[in-house]
Amino acid sequence: MDAETRKHLTDAARFGRKAPVSGRGGVAVTSHPLATRAATDMLRAGGNAVDAALAASVTQTVVEPHMTTLCGVLSMLHFDARSGETTYLNGSMARPAGLTSFGAADVGTARSVAVPGFWAGFEAALERHGSLPKKTVVSAAIDHAENGFEVHPFLSGLMFQQAASLGSSASTRRVFFRNGTLLEVGDVLRQQELAETLHRLVESGVEHFYRGDFAARVVETVQAAGGVLTRQDLEDYEVRWMEPARGTYRDFDVVGSPPPDRGGTHFIEILNLLELIPLRDWGPPTQSAESLYWMARFCGEVYVDGFALRDPRDYPVPLDLITSKDFAARRFELMKMSDPRGLAHAPYPGSCHVTVIDAEGTVATVIHSVMSMPWSTGLSVDGVQLWSGAAHFLGNLPKAGGRGSCYVAPTIVLKDQRPVLAAGSPSVGLLQNLVQNTVNILDFGMDVETSVSLPRFGGVTLGSYAGGGLSDPAYYCEADVDETLRQQVTDRGLQLEVVQPWDPNSGSYEGVHVVDGVAHACADPRRAGAAEAV
Repeated sequence: MDAETRKHLTDAARFGRKAPVSGRGGVAVTSHPLATRAATDMLRAGGNAVDAALAASVTQTVVEPHMTTLCGVLSMLHFDARSGETTYLNGSMARPAGLTSFGAADVGTARSVAVPGFWAGFEAALERHGSLPKKTVVSAAIDHAENGFEVHPFLSGLMFQQAASLGSSASTRRVFFRNGTLLEVGDVLRQQELAETLHRLVESGVEHFYRGDFAARVVETVQAAGGVLTRQDLEDYEVRWMEPARGTYRDFDVVGSPPPDRGGTHFIEILNLLELIPLRDWGPPTQSAESLYWMARFCGEVYVDGFALRDPRDYPVPLDLITSKDFAARRFELMKMSDPRGLAHAPYPGSCHVTVIDAEGTVATVIHSVMSMPWSTGLSVDGVQLWSGAAHFLGNLPKAGGRGSCYVAPTIVLKDQRPVLAAGSPSVGLLQNLVQNTVNILDFGMDVETSVSLPRFGGVTLGSYAGGGLSDPAYYCEADVDETLRQQVTDRGLQLEVVQPWDPNSGSYEGVHVVDGVAHACADPRRAGAAEAV
């Protein structure tokens, strides 16, 4: 990419209202314009939705290092337009065998480095569903690592927040500091070591990452800092192809991520509960205190119950029961006879979501993530940061080699066996984000641009989080939700902590809405992304 085009795209990587797009030749939406362009370049080159989504994802490991890393996780929900088949790829983190206990004091230390799934997931998805060569799919990421890109405000803010971690290691200082000070907005960030690693991964792939020189250096670095990751942990890692969680909402079919990636299952559970209230009569949660009260409770309390959903490899998960209408009806009766319950705060979700639909109607919706605060361990190898993925083991420590129970939610809504809405989100409020936008679009007929720009309630507040346990039922609520409506909700015992309009913790809706064969998307104002049509 030439420098002028790159700068034009990175200048657009800012918070605030975004332009909507529509098209029949394919649409991509991500949280950074350079990643979105990487996706649409794959579509223009004849690639499919998976090629495009993976190109965007690996590009984000370069241009959004505060959100994701090659040593993170990657999971994908895929709809094949030719066969009508929907499949789920779990490339999440696994527990090192030697990690027999894990507590809050371990977060940010080398003990928190879990077994990464990003690259294994990337290659498995490309091999099974992609159509372009790996070299082509990774080309934009290598270009931006070698030639650099301008630091955008969101990245700059997280760099400043995490400066102590960034500055603690010579390897990260070489990248993010210049003349002893952090790079600033507009400075060009180059990552030559990361570019060289990407070149090696194009050549040697999983072998280099999990069994080769890179694996050896990762283990040496982690163990020297007190961690427990071993070569055997890396060699034993395998992705999982899984049957998605399935449900219905009114006259739509719904598929989502299954446990241990439990957010898609929660999405179905919440939609089942929404069918039990007169939502269309009450109106959307920005207009109705009843809708806001019950939607907030549904999202928060389903999330708390979800801590019981562990790795189904090792613990039975009655998925058909959990996603059933009967289960929702019983749950709602119990909720009506009780006050709002205590809540649990989600771990910091340094994450990116990507959604792509191609000209055939095939969909790839991908979550990939650092799964923790960025640069939290201060460790990196060959330009790749080693992240605190085990932070997600605080709620449930899996068995050795088992998957973490992760709060991620790639989802697809179908009508007559064709996608109508495909979406996902990062951040603390990802479930609330998905539910509100789904309702806005499917129940109240809003277009994506209108929906993502509306005020939103979000996840559990940091202020109400008490050492990993349950807390008072308090949620983020953006300031432009009507004050009278908020008061009616708090009068019923559900606390709302007012935050800025378009708060980043409310998530970023990376969604594509298909109407009469035309795909529509609009990036969320709460992140620095872009949607683009081919």
